[in-house]
Amino acid sequence: MSRSPRIPFAHMQGRLWRGLCCAFAIGLLLSCSQKESALPNLDYHTAPTTSETIYRFAVHPLHNPGKLASAYQPLIEHLNQRIPGAHFVLEASRDYAAFEAKLRAKEPEFLLPNPWQTLEAIKAGYQVIAMAGDAADFHGIFIVRRDSPLKQPADLRGQAVSYPSPTALAAAMLPQQFLHAHGLDVQRDIDNRYVGSQESSIMNAYLGQSAAAATWPPPWRLFQQDHPEEAAQLKIIWQTPSLVNNSVMARRDLPAQLIAAVRQELLALSPEGEGENILNAMATARFHPAEDRDYTVVSDFVARFEREVRPVEIP
Repeated sequence: MSRSPRIPFAHMQGRLWRGLCCAFAIGLLLSCSQKESALPNLDYHTAPTTSETIYRFAVHPLHNPGKLASAYQPLIEHLNQRIPGAHFVLEASRDYAAFEAKLRAKEPEFLLPNPWQTLEAIKAGYQVIAMAGDAADFHGIFIVRRDSPLKQPADLRGQAVSYPSPTALAAAMLPQQFLHAHGLDVQRDIDNRYVGSQESSIMNAYLGQSAAAATWPPPWRLFQQDHPEEAAQLKIIWQTPSLVNNSVMARRDLPAQLIAAVRQELLALSPEGEGENILNAMATARFHPAEDRDYTVVSDFVARFEREVRPVEIP
């Protein structure tokens, strides 16, 4: 019996990854109102040398796994080049709930969570080492079609609004607090649809499956770059107040020297220097010094949100 030629493993990986990306894109366009199908947690890395220790860098689901890889892999490669003896791998999660389960189990060594997830990670045993982006950039926006009849928030009564996840602070909680402040009972007056990712939320508005999509500036900027024709048919109609941006966190049991090295490399990235391409890929202005206490404002916001709007985590 003749044997089929053996296909190199790396080639098989490439074919598998291209297939996953293609399947994801087709599914997204066909049915953005459905929550994205479960995908395995994915690591993006090259093989370390035998003397290197592997450290996982998990980023919350800002994008689908393919987009997350293209956005954050340049940062991971930069850390690998600059910090000897350590090999960092980028870890994606299939959805917000999967990412939050990881941080509560203290699985990844480093995290890039949203501000609410930052509070949960502090409880689990992580510490803030930087803020990813300017605080002014952390606000919710409502995206609608250019032909939308919406004029004011009250016009959303009885309409569908799409969000990536109930625990997306900028793209769900801030927008829902905004609607509450404009007289809407978020849990009664609106059809809230949690669709799995920022891009899915925007696509729901584009496809007319929601009257408005809640998201925040970085995913919207990337959507405009990746889907210019679709973005040209959309517009921002409202914007929420700002809070504090996503954090970068390290597990507290890591060597202090390693944590300090990662912090130093993040803060040294400059939009005018060699960090320009890295920061542009992430749609992030720069990293800023930050620590746990800088996120106290998030605790205050969450307490008010749960008192006035809804529980953060919906059963």
